[in-house]
Amino acid sequence: MKTFDEALHYLLAQVKQTENTETISIFDALGRVLAEPIVSPLNVPPHDNSMMDGYALHSYDLEHNSVFEVSQRIPAGTSPMPLKPGTAARIFTGAPIPEGANMVVMQEETEQLADNEIRITASHSSAGQNIRVVGEDIQQNTTILKAGHKLRPQDLGLITSIGFNQVTVFKPLTIATFTTGDELLEPGEVSQPGKIYNANRYVLAGLVPQLGFKLIDLGRVDDTIDATVEAMKKAASMADVVITTGGVSVGEEDHIKPAIEQLGSLDMWKVKMKPGKPIAYGDIQGTPFIGLPGNPVSAFATFNLFARPYLLKMQGANVLKAKPIWLEADFEWLKPGFRREFARARLVNKNQISVVEIYPNQGSGVLTSTVWADGFVVIPEDNQINRGDKVAFYPFNPVDE
Repeated sequence: MKTFDEALHYLLAQVKQTENTETISIFDALGRVLAEPIVSPLNVPPHDNSMMDGYALHSYDLEHNSVFEVSQRIPAGTSPMPLKPGTAARIFTGAPIPEGANMVVMQEETEQLADNEIRITASHSSAGQNIRVVGEDIQQNTTILKAGHKLRPQDLGLITSIGFNQVTVFKPLTIATFTTGDELLEPGEVSQPGKIYNANRYVLAGLVPQLGFKLIDLGRVDDTIDATVEAMKKAASMADVVITTGGVSVGEEDHIKPAIEQLGSLDMWKVKMKPGKPIAYGDIQGTPFIGLPGNPVSAFATFNLFARPYLLKMQGANVLKAKPIWLEADFEWLKPGFRREFARARLVNKNQISVVEIYPNQGSGVLTSTVWADGFVVIPEDNQINRGDKVAFYPFNPVDE
């Protein structure tokens, strides 16, 4: 069997990044992946400006006087006159610093004496105080976001702060899925002996769009080789990647494996992990194919741990998985296994400290564990965990993906 790291490395090595791009409005860019770097054409701020409401003056004058004539008023968005020596200028947050001034005293540290005269009451003042200098945030011709960055709300603000109203991004991947199996029932159908409801279809129907991709759900396909071949052809012609769950074993009723071998190639391997183990990768007439296990928990885990980074890399993203959160274990794992385990876990507050606990039943058929949990705790091969040990926690929905 391949180790988890070997399997993931192999899978990611097969990725061919999409070259399909489009230029879109910033309003439509949330969650999209940049296809080109963002280089600032200007400085931000474009000029020295005031950090607050107050009075702009020169520190030399303040060393020799505390009472000043107010010689001009400078709201934000205006262009000031040079400061008359020995005077102060009434200034507002964001307004440009006038030539001849090198500091701003906040209005709370002043006293109004007359309509155009103030006294500075500050106990300590110095040159440069309360001034945002030109280029303090962004300097002209610097790259503020790299290609491959997945855009978040704060990124959209940063891009618009340099005047951009459009960005060039990769077009979202299209993912086709379908399910096979005469034992499957759709929600709403009457329960029958020997039948189970098709949970995997709806897990994938949530996981794929959550990553920002377009989902083509071809539904349930008749459990025959001919129907499976036709479904494979249709899926491959419509999508960038085809993903299915189950049906890749060598049983007489498992048709996905022989169907793909008719149309392309298939590489199957077992991975030293739990839940999960069987993974399939190949192509259908040139379209990549990923076959996940049929068990719902295993399908959920392997999508997150294998399919997600594969798809993100294909989309052009440069961050494929979240960084681990290292926390104290509020559980014990005293039976080391030869496979790497991904235990369903969640964060809890205990004695004002965040710790991680695991679901009591880690069986691969316990789908309720994925609803209860926030993410996976990694238990390395041949390791045991004692309460209080540091463990790596990976959230299901990483914010830095």
